Amino acid sequence: MGGSDVLEIIGAGFGRTGTMSTKEALELLGFGPCHHMTELFRQPASIAGWLRVAEGGPADWDSLYAGYRSTLDWPGAYFWRDLVATYPDARVLLTVRDPDRWYDSVASTIYRPRSSDPSTLSPAVRRATEERPELLDQPRLAEKLVWQGTFGGRFADRAHAIGVYTAHLAEVRATVPAGRLLEFDPAQGWEPLCSWLGVDPPDTPFPLLNTGESFRERIADPDGLRGL
Repeated sequence: MGGSDVLEIIGAGFGRTGTMSTKEALELLGFGPCHHMTELFRQPASIAGWLRVAEGGPADWDSLYAGYRSTLDWPGAYFWRDLVATYPDARVLLTVRDPDRWYDSVASTIYRPRSSDPSTLSPAVRRATEERPELLDQPRLAEKLVWQGTFGGRFADRAHAIGVYTAHLAEVRATVPAGRLLEFDPAQGWEPLCSWLGVDPPDTPFPLLNTGESFRERIADPDGLRGL
């Protein structure tokens, strides 16, 4: 595997498939820092570079991922094909969840507060964007890549969204060689992930983070957003 200046693990799973828990797990195992949508809130100046790529500009993946050893969740999951081709030595991690539970989770968390219009943002989100104006580009990025680019503006159509999700899983399975791919449900705990990575499991429980309830609490609290 490559060094710390090259991605070693590419996450192809959609958001709300346990990506935050798995991010924490990878970092505990020494495969961090791990990029994730939450990194854009921590480093809002990086959003502009992602937005340029989302809008059709050239992608300098080494620059966007400078300092990271792994990536999970959107925005990286949208570009999984490009990343798989760019980093041929990287392993591919497909986080999965029951399709109906996945849809319910997305609908009640990241889909609910979505908006690129500052006047419609929640008070907590609006306050955060006033303090860090670069965050205003994050909803634009999510709209471009996720709600329009992935779901064609039809996420509210449950059957359509679940169809997109299951088709995505099938495409990743069909595209990535079995020896390079791990399909992983965080409920499985340390064993499959550590076995795949060739490391010993730590003497701590597998992290279970970013539940629907905790997500909604952070969105309602400016201090919670600041801590993302």
